[in-house]
Amino acid sequence: MALRRLLLVGEGNFSFAAALSETLDQSTRLTATCLQLPAELARDPVAQENLQCLRERGIDVRFGVDCTRLSDVFELHDREFDQIYFNFPHCGRKAGVAKNRELLAKFFQSCADVLAEEGEVHVALCRGQGGTPVDKPQREWHNSWQVVAMAALGGLILSDVYPFSCKAVPRYKCTGYRSQDKSFHVEGALNHVFTRSLPFKDSQPTIFRIKLGNQWFSFRQPEALVGKLNRGFLEASSCHPIKTINEKLIAELGKAFPLKRLKCSFPLLPQEGASVLPFWNHDFLSAAFWINLHEDNSNSESLTGGTSQDVEDFLVSFSELSLPKNPGRDGKEETCEGICGQAKVCLRPSLLVHVQDIIEVPDFLSGSLHILSGPVFQKCHILPFTLPAFHETLFILGFNKNLKDGCLQSLLDHLKGVVDSLLTQTSPEISKLSRLVEFVLQSNGKDYMIHVKTDNFSPDCTEDLIIGSVTTSATSIIHKDQCFVFVSMNLDLLAMLVWCISDWRMLWTFDNRFLKNFVPGKIEPFKSHSLYPPCYVHDISFWIDEKKGFDELEFHTVARAVSQDTVISIQFLSRYQHPKTRQVSLCYRLTYQTCDKALTQQQVASMQSQFRKEIQQRLYVTPR
Repeated sequence: MALRRLLLVGEGNFSFAAALSETLDQSTRLTATCLQLPAELARDPVAQENLQCLRERGIDVRFGVDCTRLSDVFELHDREFDQIYFNFPHCGRKAGVAKNRELLAKFFQSCADVLAEEGEVHVALCRGQGGTPVDKPQREWHNSWQVVAMAALGGLILSDVYPFSCKAVPRYKCTGYRSQDKSFHVEGALNHVFTRSLPFKDSQPTIFRIKLGNQWFSFRQPEALVGKLNRGFLEASSCHPIKTINEKLIAELGKAFPLKRLKCSFPLLPQEGASVLPFWNHDFLSAAFWINLHEDNSNSESLTGGTSQDVEDFLVSFSELSLPKNPGRDGKEETCEGICGQAKVCLRPSLLVHVQDIIEVPDFLSGSLHILSGPVFQKCHILPFTLPAFHETLFILGFNKNLKDGCLQSLLDHLKGVVDSLLTQTSPEISKLSRLVEFVLQSNGKDYMIHVKTDNFSPDCTEDLIIGSVTTSATSIIHKDQCFVFVSMNLDLLAMLVWCISDWRMLWTFDNRFLKNFVPGKIEPFKSHSLYPPCYVHDISFWIDEKKGFDELEFHTVARAVSQDTVISIQFLSRYQHPKTRQVSLCYRLTYQTCDKALTQQQVASMQSQFRKEIQQRLYVTPR
């Protein structure tokens, strides 16, 4: 059995250590420390009694230990504590909020030096001090100890919080209130449990390699999509909830329709001269992530910042922007792969780009549900339910034109039943509601958007959430007697609703604790490993060049890239025009917050500074 190591700091009379030592088994080693020297405790009979108990039990007791400098106390071989406890920290006497925040900050930074990789830091605070929503009543942020923000300085996140119970440790008598032999007011006190956060990685985009024909190309991933390419959430070995929800959706629809699953590994589409799909309107193209493919003659298996990876299934090109053709030596045309050494393509913004290819296949099976699943990428404004990268499943059903109305209604009825069933698995009270999923007819009179009533899940959300679409407009040159229905589903939004995941970014976390929430075969409410992360607000104003215009979508995309997805809100505040020069200035408010990492005020200030530089270079604005 592995040895478990516990460290207690800030012990006053050692009553907590004595009480805790009674509950320990032989696999646990306890070290109890205090700031005072032995002489300072000599006149305290309670402390002397507790120290005698600890010595008899072989507990390691140390005096004069400064909890803000733990690395000075413990040698390298004597660190790696599994749990560190600090009960009711206080600077002493009438120290104010700022001083106690400073104590916490230095303590958390010190813990980072001696805490095991999967260790915990337990901090008990009096009612209201922590500043989290669990405190009743909750103090104003500026008047609290801001415990989560202070922990972030040590690279720690709040993973649990629960009432502190003196009954659990009957012999415990907390003393030291204002440096006196008085107890703290422990009624309503809370125990805060902190764990290590994953660090922010270098934001340098990875370089990927792709093989087109016999030629290798490389490209740099867009900065706004760092950590989003080649994650493999839908692969056979994956246990990610995105795959789980996709498999459940497909399995249930498979009970009503014959299925044909298609592999999502398509080449670049389409070649010059091919017709542009009707789904590609101007808005769709403007929201795409465009990349440049560069000829790569390297024989190495890895490039700077990344490894050799086949990413062909992410890419599509358009007729007017496809790889240009040049005459070959024998008079035939050939693409410029390996000749001009560069091509411009975009990351696939939707699986709908593949629709025409699928329905034009000669052996397309009428009456069968053809299924295509994969990741897609779109530039979007920073809003709670708009995702720059998500996983889409496309259901394609072809049927005889004479059966159109009946087949379409059958598909919609089965789809509604499946999604309704999934949405009620984690919330029994929601199962009593009859209107969860609705198909809202669009202005063209034939297409639908798939809406979910989100107020059933969150009282703060008043608008319906659109999780998909139903399109009936495409026709086939080969199968002229058939009608086709395309149902597109956003798997990420559906997974968020099913598991009650409030932040889409959590689906993309690299923290292994995320996947531990999901038990195979079960759907239970998700519990985050990072609770109540603090928000940091910064305003920015700048002069714009009205002749060149201002691209607000690109403004959001740059913010997403520079902040590594920590900007959760961009609010337009005001527009000002100088009375003399007539120059126009815009003002926006950015709110920073993470969902899975420790984020400090200093890191945010650095991001904001970099953001000012980036928009000046990319958007031709002049920060004020």
